[in-house]
Amino acid sequence: MKPRVAFFDFTGCEGCQLEVLNFELEIVDLINAVDIVEFREASSDHSDEYDIAFIEGSITTEKDIERIQGIRKNAKILVALGACSCTGGVNALKNRFSMEENLKVVYGEDAKLYKTIPTRGTGAVVPVDVFIHGCPPNRLEVISLVKCLLTGKKFEQCHNPVCVECKLAENICAFERGEFCLGPVTRGGCNAVCVTAGRKCWGCRALVDEPNVNSQKDILAKHSLTVNDMLMQFRIFNGTLEVAK
Repeated sequence: MKPRVAFFDFTGCEGCQLEVLNFELEIVDLINAVDIVEFREASSDHSDEYDIAFIEGSITTEKDIERIQGIRKNAKILVALGACSCTGGVNALKNRFSMEENLKVVYGEDAKLYKTIPTRGTGAVVPVDVFIHGCPPNRLEVISLVKCLLTGKKFEQCHNPVCVECKLAENICAFERGEFCLGPVTRGGCNAVCVTAGRKCWGCRALVDEPNVNSQKDILAKHSLTVNDMLMQFRIFNGTLEVAK
């Protein structure tokens, strides 16, 4: 019997699920290897019986908490898919304001009809077995995870900062181009796609394990920048994380 896989969406743009659908030829292999029993982005099928649950989006309501707890109870393996699910993502920017103010700005006179709570990532509410970071996540990383789950192998995430991948790609440092880059402290595994395309690292893959904070401070000082400048940038995707100052 093939493993039963379900995709669930909470508060987010659903771009992570769309990235899965963009697997092209890989999606055929995925369908052949597992039984996808729920995937609202692609099918109207519904099931409460599944082995692996992929969670996209952040937790922003009390109903979300009840729902994710039910999914966690049913799933043998729960995967946080994408920045919103892993760290709260862009949605967590609202946490800097009162929930009443957020509702009023968004819904105006109808604010009283809605309720919200401070945004959290999935792991802040229920135990998560695997985190797949990124906005959107790297498709090759998702495929690697599925293969590991099917074969019983341990899934290894990247433990290097994005800067390592930038050097391998022979990129000019984004700081040298006048950009504010979070690559020195952000988890790699994306092949430095943003910097390679001429932009900067936005930190969507969260902090790398044991970030070299002193090195980051040296880089900031070299370019006449402060730690607070960095924290303002880092909050775009990681508003729920405690960042060492």
